[in-house]
Formats: sequence, structure tokens, C-alpha cells
Amino acid sequence: MAKDLQQPVKPANQRGAARLAAVQALYQMDIGGTGVLEVVAEYEAHRLGQELDGETYLKADPSWFRSIVAGVVRDQTKIDPLLRASLLESWPLSRIDSTLRAILRAGTFEIVERKDVPVAVIVTEYVEIAQAFFEGEEPKIVNAVLDRIAKQVRTETAK
Repeated sequence: MAKDLQQPVKPANQRGAARLAAVQALYQMDIGGTGVLEVVAEYEAHRLGQELDGETYLKADPSWFRSIVAGVVRDQTKIDPLLRASLLESWPLSRIDSTLRAILRAGTFEIVERKDVPVAVIVTEYVEIAQAFFEGEEPKIVNAVLDRIAKQVRTETAK
């Protein structure tokens, strides 16, 4: 997990921490079948900016965290088809690692819903999250898939 910072955390860093926490919450929901209200309440009460099991979580923007987690759950029937279309046929969404699936779903949600955030910021943040969890090809997959989705979604809405 992230190290405790002695300096004030900038709002942009709070969004990054919220993205990481959202990925962790989505993973937890995927693996354990936990509901969105339960997981959001747990993270806000015990994890965001708190110490848990000797790890200090970064201060995160709670509304950004909530919007990602709730939005992914709400829009999963729109998000998953976009992901399936952007993955190689040899990588069906159902067979992708749960952490990678959570990263891709959260990133796709932000690309689709958060038009106020530049695509480059979203893609970079989720690639960095992938690098925190994986050492192999996964960060490149996150980059490629989110880039494909951004080109499709952000171009279509501009027309």
C-alpha cells in the first residue's frame, strides 16, 4: 500500500488515491460478492486516509471514490461491452484477472462519464495503478484498452 505522506496532499493526489481505493473496492466486490453500499461505507469509515493492518491509506477524495464505485456498478452493462470489444478475442473479460478487470472497468467509467478529465490523465492514472499490482504485460494492456475506448467514446460524442 501507499506510504504515509508528511506533507499536505494535493486535490489531484486525492483523486489518484480515490482511484486506487475504488479499484481495490471493486476487486473486493468482485471476489467477495460484497454490495456497493457496504463496501463504500467500509472504505469511508476504515480505509480512506486511515491506517489498517499496519498500512496507511492515502487521504482520498471520498466523493470521487463513491462516484467511481457506484458508477461502475450502475453502468456495468454499458462498460463491459465496451471492454469486450476492445480486448483481444484471446482475452475474454470473464477470464481476465479480477484486479485487472477492476482497473479496466474503473478507467472505462471515467472515460465515458468524466468528460471534464482529460483522457491522458485517466489513462496515466490507471496505468500507474496497474504497475502497482503487476510487473508483466498488464499495464500495457490497460494503456491499449483504455486508449481504444477513449478514441471510440470521446470521438463519437464530439460528432
